Amino acid sequence: MPDLNFIHASPFYELTALIVVAAVIGFLGVLLRQPMIVSFIAVGVLAGPSLLDIVQSHEHIELLAELGIVVLLFLVGLKLDLKLIRTLGPVALATGLGQVAFTSAFGFVLGIILGLDTVTSLYVAVALTFSSTIIIVKLLSDKREVDSLHGRIAVGFLIVQDLVVVLAMMALSAFGIGAQAGAGDSALDHIGSVLLYGLMMLGFVLLFIRYLATPLVSRIARSHELLITFAIGWAALLAAIGSQLGLSKELGGLLAGISLASTPFREAIVARLASLRDFLLLFFFIALGLQLDFGLLGSQVTPALILSVFVLVGNPLIVIVIMGMMGYRKRTGFLAGLTVAQISEFSLIFMAMGLSLGHVTAESLGLVTLVGLITIAMSVYMITYSHSLYSLLEPWLGIFERSKPYREEALEDHHIGKQSYDVILFGMGRYGKAIAHYLQKEGFSFLAVDFNPDEVRRWRNQGHKVMYGDASDPVFVSDLPLNGVKWVVSAMPQHDIGVTHEDPRLLLIEGLKQQHYTGGIAISTQQLHDQQLLKEKGATLILLPFHDAAEQAVERMKVALNT
Repeated sequence: MPDLNFIHASPFYELTALIVVAAVIGFLGVLLRQPMIVSFIAVGVLAGPSLLDIVQSHEHIELLAELGIVVLLFLVGLKLDLKLIRTLGPVALATGLGQVAFTSAFGFVLGIILGLDTVTSLYVAVALTFSSTIIIVKLLSDKREVDSLHGRIAVGFLIVQDLVVVLAMMALSAFGIGAQAGAGDSALDHIGSVLLYGLMMLGFVLLFIRYLATPLVSRIARSHELLITFAIGWAALLAAIGSQLGLSKELGGLLAGISLASTPFREAIVARLASLRDFLLLFFFIALGLQLDFGLLGSQVTPALILSVFVLVGNPLIVIVIMGMMGYRKRTGFLAGLTVAQISEFSLIFMAMGLSLGHVTAESLGLVTLVGLITIAMSVYMITYSHSLYSLLEPWLGIFERSKPYREEALEDHHIGKQSYDVILFGMGRYGKAIAHYLQKEGFSFLAVDFNPDEVRRWRNQGHKVMYGDASDPVFVSDLPLNGVKWVVSAMPQHDIGVTHEDPRLLLIEGLKQQHYTGGIAISTQQLHDQQLLKEKGATLILLPFHDAAEQAVERMKVALNT
């Protein structure tokens, strides 16, 4: 083991060493397609007393960790717009609450079977219900599936989970303070005072939203630097007030976010604070890793594996069953269900709060942290390769689908298949709409296809022929009216990670081959280096939106110069 004592000469040296180690481990995590949460916890384990023993200034790490949690909950509060909460669809509400209820119930029973005491089993059961919004939205965004039906449903029930997190933390704060006060009337008095202070803070926030939030932030937003300084100061101020009143820093930070959620600047604040949140959360996860005692974790491996299997398999099954009962197809339920196959950073924060209140032990925090590492690492690959996984399991998923999946059938136009078309166009984004405009102008008949149900309804209301469907679904491709079609065109947005075997464009080409389609296949790409692979897979024509537009612009300039 190298001599690292010089690092302890100054807290600055310690922080420098931690950040350097985090950058190295984070790079390895990126290569393995792992989210930063896994890498950061690994940094904490590596920097802990069992290995490099870098950290001695624990109070500095804990201070940064607390600020990171406050900023995280502030950003969560910013996204909890009251108008959005009121407009949550029935499927998001039913799936979110159903998943929370069933996971809590089964998790509690499983905890008791594994020999945990009642309080610890309850904590663990609740912790298993939370899924990571940050990880899921990032993965869906990388795959360009946020606007798909299953993506929209997943984001909807994640919002419901966030609301449950809020309620759980409020309850924990109230009962935790009461329990610390002692038994009997004293505890009840403290719980009553906490609830009273909570209502007072909530009333203040509602008045702030009603009269001050928008005009105040509008003035501050004239300076971007001041806007960010104000946002951090506001979050820290309400967190401090919440802590002083006997609530918690977490709840104060959350209320600070909610107080600004209705302003027109919330997206700007979220965008500018996201990087700071990730940096500060580094220290929270490092602090968690520092608490993991390898001597104690040995006995937690078997329970962690059992609970991980429950999260990886049980949580998706619960969502699939609920969505199947509500009239969605097995494919939609499966793809949405995979998004809850992990626990979140809130699970760890929730257990850390329980530890600070004396409700649970460090061993139970270590148990949930292990479950988090396993499930987050595994679910990343499950979501990334969701379509391949569905193809593998599809024969056994029929029991989760109603004979008439009426909710998805309501999006479909069953008269479309009786007509013939010159072109079938996938993707109704900006590029797809432009292609549709010129196809219509030239007199070609075309059928548009998109997986965003709102876009489908919008185009159908405008009188266009449009189908709801997913190019990645071979069953859907087999139902397309391909007879007489001269061109199938993909104007779909591409993966941020480049062409992979999960790329919907490649899956579309493969599905067309299976139907013995003999017409042309035009595929759009923004990357020149993708051309050869797409042609090898079967694309007849490669569309390069930016390069084609640039070439056309130069041609038009040449014509103008020669006249």
